[in-house]
Amino acid sequence: MDIQTPPDREAYYQTVWDIVRQVPRGQVVTFGQLAAMIPPPPGIEPPAYDRIAPRWVGYAMNAVSGPDEPTVPWHRVINSKGGISLPEGSRLAVLQRARLEAEGVRFNARGLVDFDACGWD
Repeated sequence: MDIQTPPDREAYYQTVWDIVRQVPRGQVVTFGQLAAMIPPPPGIEPPAYDRIAPRWVGYAMNAVSGPDEPTVPWHRVINSKGGISLPEGSRLAVLQRARLEAEGVRFNARGLVDFDACGWD
């Protein structure tokens, strides 16, 4: 079985988006945190899932129907270091940072957020 993508991609992505919709304004969540909230699909061993799931979450976020999809606050999902994963200076990275800052999320000089201040549990 190829575990590069979820066995039921549509259902997995929908689960990711449903969780992201619950992240409050002014808070952020990581790809790994989201992955840890979703149990492994049937037939996928937990160690394998733990390795690949954050990437699957990234694929789900990339598949949001557009950067201005109003029901999925994609901008609240960041990497485990506290940074934006999109290419630095790209239109979407600038948009993501602007949206987060508009919600009160602050970045340090290295472009990272403080999880203690704005991380979602």
